[in-house]
Amino acid sequence: MHASPSKAELRALALAKRDALSDEQRSAAAEALAKRGAPFEIAPGMIVSGYAPIRSEIDPTPLMLKLAGKGARLALPCINLRGQSLTFRAWSPHDRLMLGPLGIPEPSPAAAEVHPDVMLVPLAAFDKLGHRIGYGAGYYDYTFAHLRKTKHVIGAGLAFAAQETKVIPALSHDVPLDYVLTERKTFDFRSP
Repeated sequence: MHASPSKAELRALALAKRDALSDEQRSAAAEALAKRGAPFEIAPGMIVSGYAPIRSEIDPTPLMLKLAGKGARLALPCINLRGQSLTFRAWSPHDRLMLGPLGIPEPSPAAAEVHPDVMLVPLAAFDKLGHRIGYGAGYYDYTFAHLRKTKHVIGAGLAFAAQETKVIPALSHDVPLDYVLTERKTFDFRSP
């Protein structure tokens, strides 16, 4: 009998599948995801945080623009010290970004700090229970736990269908997502 794969092994497998997609497949997937839209109501003024895609992550920009067209205010995360919640700053598509401490594009510190109602999050892998594997630093898990102490924040992972894995070994500090949106399907993990 062999042991189940570790998070590191699952991450590596999922990232290899994601990396193998062509630029055309990535672009088409981002557009398909945006065309289907969000599975939740967007009220005018609702704050939706996305992310600046790095490596081979699916680009959330088409979906973010669609949500902005429905009245959402957009934001992007800024990384703080490990073990601290992300900070979110207002963002619009014409804003210049600067490189944050991990080399990820972020809004200027002069941009207004906001508190998201919806967090669109990148991921390396996900399963059918809403568990995700990120890059291992725990920023999003910590941020969801922190923000949800004061208000409900919808967590929606954005991914390519190829990133789905059978089972992710979840730990007590791992925060499951409410949804995962791929180019093919919307997964709803909320309790009925």
